Amino acid sequence: MAYSIDLSGRVALVTGASSGLGAQFARTLSRAGAAVVLASRRVEKLKELRAEIESEGGDAHVVALDVTSRESIQAAIARAETEVGSIDILVNNSGVSTTQRVQDVTEEDYDFVFDTNVKGSFFVAQEVGKRMLARAKGAAPGSFTGGRIINIASVAGLKVLPQIAVYCMSKAAVVQMTKALAVEWGRFGINVNAICPGYIDTEINHHHWQTEQGQKLVNMLPRKRVGQPKDLDALLVMLASGESDFVNGAIIAADDGFAL
Repeated sequence: MAYSIDLSGRVALVTGASSGLGAQFARTLSRAGAAVVLASRRVEKLKELRAEIESEGGDAHVVALDVTSRESIQAAIARAETEVGSIDILVNNSGVSTTQRVQDVTEEDYDFVFDTNVKGSFFVAQEVGKRMLARAKGAAPGSFTGGRIINIASVAGLKVLPQIAVYCMSKAAVVQMTKALAVEWGRFGINVNAICPGYIDTEINHHHWQTEQGQKLVNMLPRKRVGQPKDLDALLVMLASGESDFVNGAIIAADDGFAL
């Protein structure tokens, strides 16, 4: 007997959806039946993704979002709920990084990473979470009580990697944030979990794996390979679904064993 998960009737907001894993997450949730709200600063890229999803019969919507601005966060989420409906699923995916040795990190580098990866992720989760809480308490309308928040952390939040110290620190903060939200909001039916991807081949880094440095890194990995965005599909859909009701506060590495 086949087993399937159906997200029909659910609304999913995906931040950082203009490329890479964010775009793949949006495609995956749409194919599972959810209406997806695509959010990032690069609105033109979002429109291209919307057209792609709609060509497959999916339901996609675009909102401009700069996660480093609380005003932008509040406006984007309000617009999403006005146009599409209550957000049932949040994929908190926006993230940036810089590469340098610790002694070369500037205050601007530090703020650039933490403003997006930590502060931005927190206030997106807070704004969506407040609305989920209001529905759970009967103070706001909505067809679905509870919710699913999936924070995209990184294997770098579990294992220190060279020359990206600030990124590692920021993703470790996302891991702890996930646990804190899960503890406070779990009793309201809001499940908060984190996915910690390992090295994934996307259009952003694809060229790197062909370089000498990239090949050296690949050869250090347990099975000498990088992952594909689709390798996260099943985990994402499970965490977004009602079938994951007993999974809360989980920090799940999807890294081919790299962090072991």
